[in-house]
Amino acid sequence: MLLLGRATRLSRYVTDLEKSYTATARFGAVSDTLDAEGYITDLDAPLPSEEALRDALPTFTGNLLQVPPMVSALKQGGQRLYALHRRGMSVEREARPIKVYRLALAGFDPTVQKAKFEISCSSGTYIRALINDLAISLGSGAYLTALRRTSVGHLTVSNAHASQDLLPETLHNHIIPPLDVIAHLPEVAVSEETGRDLVCHGRPIERGRIDGSYRVMCGEDLLAVYRDDENAGRAEVVLCAQ
Repeated sequence: MLLLGRATRLSRYVTDLEKSYTATARFGAVSDTLDAEGYITDLDAPLPSEEALRDALPTFTGNLLQVPPMVSALKQGGQRLYALHRRGMSVEREARPIKVYRLALAGFDPTVQKAKFEISCSSGTYIRALINDLAISLGSGAYLTALRRTSVGHLTVSNAHASQDLLPETLHNHIIPPLDVIAHLPEVAVSEETGRDLVCHGRPIERGRIDGSYRVMCGEDLLAVYRDDENAGRAEVVLCAQ
């Protein structure tokens, strides 16, 4: 998803949403990056059966602790982990809480030692690490050969367009309105006077009495995103013209 103009400030309300993927993995081998771009080592280990794979999936569903891979953008000691990996270094990483809402086997082909999975998970989940941990639990190894994100919250791949379709003369036809991007946030309606005199200037308004961020609307128009403190609603992002 690409955010444009003032809508770029809405990214914080999207990036942490639940995400869904389809992932294809090759079993019986490992990669130092956990994907096909790394150094591949074949293992002298049997391919897990389809039944064994299905039986193991519930163990990797729900609230989990996951150790991030070395090839990631996380920082340790002020340095990116992938930069340390490129220098041939590996460091201890602290496990982080994640949540896997759904992990399903969508395909299995023992002739090429590949399996396809459908996954829904919390933001910050590394699919590479998840599949690697699954394979290790079955006495094997695996690395991703393909990964496609199919949704971020309520925004699905059906909303996407191929890059060749994004021509200057037709680009405006494919732009998703900011209101649709943050449709998952609760709504607080204000009068035209409040919107014009307060919200569009980023001034405090009466508390919306909602936990977390909320959309401030005037009729069908999205004006801003606010959040309550103890005394008032405070602007986080103002989208209307001042």
